[in-house]
Amino acid sequence: MARSKTLKLFLMDGEPSGRIKCSLANWTGIAYKISRTALDKCKDMELLKQSGVYFLFGTDEFDNATVYIGQAGIRKNGKGLLLRIQEPHNIIDYWTEVIMFTTTNNSFGPTEISYLENRFCNMAIQADRYIVKNNNEPNLGNITEETESELEEFIDYAKIVMGALGHKVLEPLVPPSDSSDDEPILYLEYGKGSATGKRTSDGFVILKGSTINPTMTRTCPERAKKDRKKYADKIDNNNVLISDLLFSSPSAAAGFVGGASLSGNVLWKDTNGKSLKELIDEE
Repeated sequence: MARSKTLKLFLMDGEPSGRIKCSLANWTGIAYKISRTALDKCKDMELLKQSGVYFLFGTDEFDNATVYIGQAGIRKNGKGLLLRIQEPHNIIDYWTEVIMFTTTNNSFGPTEISYLENRFCNMAIQADRYIVKNNNEPNLGNITEETESELEEFIDYAKIVMGALGHKVLEPLVPPSDSSDDEPILYLEYGKGSATGKRTSDGFVILKGSTINPTMTRTCPERAKKDRKKYADKIDNNNVLISDLLFSSPSAAAGFVGGASLSGNVLWKDTNGKSLKELIDEE
């Protein structure tokens, strides 16, 4: 069971849309969420001259959420994170904001940030919520068991902070089986479609391995048609879903599977044949 946490958010510019500094009680880590247009305001911030790891967030030409994950060491000129972001990434146009992680005691060396960059990158790829723009897998580096344990604890806290700052880039769409989640697996049959799905805190997830009905009716919602095009690379030649997909509602998920205007609350059912609507009424 996860324990409660105390999260501290400091609105550096006095408004939620401005720069945000984030920390957790009993954690030496610290995070900054800063829009691209506000980076110039940060040039005198000492903590951003340290080593750390950063996430560049944006969207691509198809409106898909994207992220680039990188590391920054301290330069000879005494500058680290901020300069690393402003130099090579200043000419890349897909990102609009950055979240940077460092420590209050400047404890990250080259080995630590290499390990974190590798782990964060692989976690983002496995979560499959964002398109990861890294071209090469970062080097894991060689660390001791003691250091690995400390860094994994840092990662656990960083996941909490990242989610609180609006990006669940490190969290899988479906909670792991050993979590406190007790939502049942639901099933849907329509045409040649046969899918499994699950309600989550983010919406409704169609699970990997579901079969998608290959045809679409004349009444198929425009949203479902757009989603079929958007996720075409997630469906193999046998119409089987090769990764989990998140939708805003059970009906949106049902429409995607069936290629028709469908009521998700009626058609998604548990192993006993109870519809999602019946399950909700019992709650």
